[in-house]
This record gives sequence, C-alpha cells and structure tokens, in this order.
Amino acid sequence: MRLRVVGAVLLSAVAYYVYLPLPSGVSEPWKLMLLDALFRGFMQAGNMAQALGFCHHVHLLNRMVSFVEDVQPLSSAATLVTDSLLGGVNTRVFVPKGGRKLKRGVIYFHGGGWALGSARMRSYDLLCRKMSEELDAVVMSVDYRLAPEAVFPDQYDDVLVAARAFLSADVLQRYGIDPERTCVSGDSAGGNLAAAVAQTLGSDHSLKHKFKVQALIYPVLQALDFNTASYQQNRVVPILYRRTMAHFWLLYLGADLSLEPVLLSNNHSSLDEPGIDAGARSKLSWSALVPPEHRKHFQPVVRQTGTPGVVEAVPALMDVRAAPLLADAQVLTRTPKAYVMTCEFDVLRDDGMMYVRRLRESGVAVTNDHYEDGFHGCMVFANLPMMSSVGRRSMNGYIRWLDHNL
Repeated sequence: MRLRVVGAVLLSAVAYYVYLPLPSGVSEPWKLMLLDALFRGFMQAGNMAQALGFCHHVHLLNRMVSFVEDVQPLSSAATLVTDSLLGGVNTRVFVPKGGRKLKRGVIYFHGGGWALGSARMRSYDLLCRKMSEELDAVVMSVDYRLAPEAVFPDQYDDVLVAARAFLSADVLQRYGIDPERTCVSGDSAGGNLAAAVAQTLGSDHSLKHKFKVQALIYPVLQALDFNTASYQQNRVVPILYRRTMAHFWLLYLGADLSLEPVLLSNNHSSLDEPGIDAGARSKLSWSALVPPEHRKHFQPVVRQTGTPGVVEAVPALMDVRAAPLLADAQVLTRTPKAYVMTCEFDVLRDDGMMYVRRLRESGVAVTNDHYEDGFHGCMVFANLPMMSSVGRRSMNGYIRWLDHNL
C-alpha cells in the first residue's frame, strides 16, 4: 500500500513537472511537453552547476547533449561519411556512392543558439544523410566554434571560411560537386549564419562560383525587437522561450547577461536611441511586413525612452553579419533564390516572415513554407525517439524543395 502511495505521489510530481499549457493547434502536444521537460531539466542542471562553481552552464548542457546525441561518422551502403576539415573548420562530410557523376552540394550550419550542438549530433547526422541520399548530394555539416568561448564574429567567421572553401575549385572538383547546383542552409542560429553568408558571398564579385539557393529553417535574424507578434504570442511556448532567445543573443554577442530584461522590454531599441535610425527600424517593422493573419491582435512595443548606451556598448546589435534582417535592399537583391521555413508556434516566426517580405521586395524569388502546427526546432525531431509528425512533414518539404530547385 505504501509503495502505491509513493508511486502515485511520484507520478503526480512528474506529471506536474511535465505538464505545460500549450496553445491549441500545436502538433502532438504531449510529445512537445516531454521534450521540453527534458530540456528544462538539462537547463536547470546547467544553472545549478554554474551556481556551485563547477562549470559554465553551457558547458554542462553541451556535455549532456553530446552524451545523448553524438554519433560516430559511420558510412552506409549508400553514403560515405567522414569527419574532415573544410577551410580549417571541423566538418562532417556525406558523399553519396554512385549516382550522377556531378553531384549537388549543400553546406549546412546547425542550430543551438550559437552555443549548443554540433554536426556530430544524431539528429543532424540523420538529416544530412537523408539529404545526401535523396538528393544525390555532397552535404557538408560544419562544426563552428561555440559561445561562451567564441563570440561574434567568431561563429560567422568560421562558417564564412568554410563556405568559401566549399565553393573553391579544389573542393568542387575533389568531391565532384556541380558548381551550378550549390546551396547554403541552416536552422535557427544556423539559419542566421546561412543568411549572413549568403549576403556576404552574394556581394563578393571576386568569386567565380556562388550559391544558387539559400534554405533557411526558422532563422533568427534580428535582436532589436523581442516583442514582435510571434514573440508575444509564443513567449512561453517550448522549446524556445522568449527569455531563452534573449539569453542566447547576449552570449553570442559577448554582452553583459544582465541586459536580458533590457532586451525583453525593448528598452535597448527605444526611440531615443541615436544608434538606430528610421531606415533600420523600417526593416523590422513587423506591423507592416508580417501578414495580418499572423499579426492578429498584437501591437508593437515601442519605448519612447529606454536604457541609454546599449547599442554603443553592444554594436553587433546593428551589424548585418549578426542581424541579416537589417541588410540594405541592394545587398538582398544579390542573394540567391530562397527557401524560408517558419512555424506558427515559434518566437522566431516573424523574423522569417519579415525576411521573406524584404527578399521579395528586393526581387529575390522566395518560397515560404509555413507550418501552422509547427514549433521551433521541429524539423530535427523527425526521427525516433521524438518522431514528430510536423517534424517529418517539414523535413520532407524542405528536401522536396531542394530537389525541385537545386
């Protein structure tokens, strides 16, 4: 009897910890709750380790993720998989066996808030294998440096060097990649890096070969407005909370973490901030750039006066290499044909939708795949043990677009 009572209490405690009210319409809510409970547990363990002086919370998080997710570069009957260097940057390379003589080529940048994850993770390994096999493509998944040791522009510099090497005559010839069928892609923070690379290389007139398409998966593209409609709507929707995104931005930019409440209240981008002109504000005016059906009843949060000097102290907030949404139209018009995936239950939804609008206005052909039941990170949860329905659909849709456009 006592064991039953103890079991019931423990079960109730677990259910209390796991349960989280979610908006109606989100795909498979109980799976998302379980995933979020796991992530919250990792985050709390990391915070405790840092508070006790054992290690930085990000280091423990990465160790936990690596223990659960990291896999060796195992080849299969269809794909040769190796760990190598690309421009001196660690990269996992997937080369299809057989198929066409000249292959498509994809360079991929993983997500994780510029601080977590790697190309060695099982989820990214499976994604890149699937791309390589179904597209008959050479896929190179880049392991750029991570915060807190590396801060902007380190991550950007790593992926830019890797991308230049990827497009070099030596690499294209060595791997049999068709220079007319190359793609730069990434998810979340990796989507940010992919967009920045596409802008930089699109404007580099010295390059003989350039990317033909860019594929951005729920990308993070700006850090001036943490109160867009999607930030307001999804502020406590897992797996990426509004507060967590602000925290990752500060880590990436090497800024004082105590600025988190300043960012969340938009006090860093108030109207009295001289470092942000009207032109910059127009580039992220979600009330004009996001379709009305997604803006809903939400209103912009614009402070007349705020916390002075934040942009001066953290100039990367205005750097287009960190915030690609702030790029001028003449830069955008030189970027390749684009695919942008967005999810309804994602704080970053409006970043992606604003970029879609700005790319189109700049004359770039864009496909916006929007998943009404999707949540942030869903695409990499397309396989067991999560096996998310929207994850599987979004992954298949992404690869299908590449197949038709690359």
